[in-house]
Amino acid sequence: MQRESHTPRPSQKPALRLAALLLGAGTMHFVAPKFFDSTVPTQLPGDARTYTYASGVAELAIGTALAVPRTRRLGGGLAALLFVAVFPANVNMAVDWVKSSKTTNVQKAGALLRLPLQIPLVTESLKARRRA
Repeated sequence: MQRESHTPRPSQKPALRLAALLLGAGTMHFVAPKFFDSTVPTQLPGDARTYTYASGVAELAIGTALAVPRTRRLGGGLAALLFVAVFPANVNMAVDWVKSSKTTNVQKAGALLRLPLQIPLVTESLKARRRA
């Protein structure tokens, strides 16, 4: 009888890294929603908290899909779409933080540096989808 290894194959690692990231971020939408509310563009109709909770649910669902081998392909595609969809909120946050006198230069730099980081998140999501 062969014993199964619980060490993920290298091809699974992008999916599992993204799953951990999304599950953690999704949880934070419910633990500290006020921070996420502040990133919602004011041009969107409705209450910011609704967008915060909806995006938190989406991150939890997609993170779960990436963690489960049967749904990993779907999860990878949805993760790529999610990272593209939340990009306007990240731009909004960067603009607000750069303009604000309440944020430090380090926070401003972090908000700006976060923007190009969306690219590897999208490419890793697509990689996870291909390797599923």
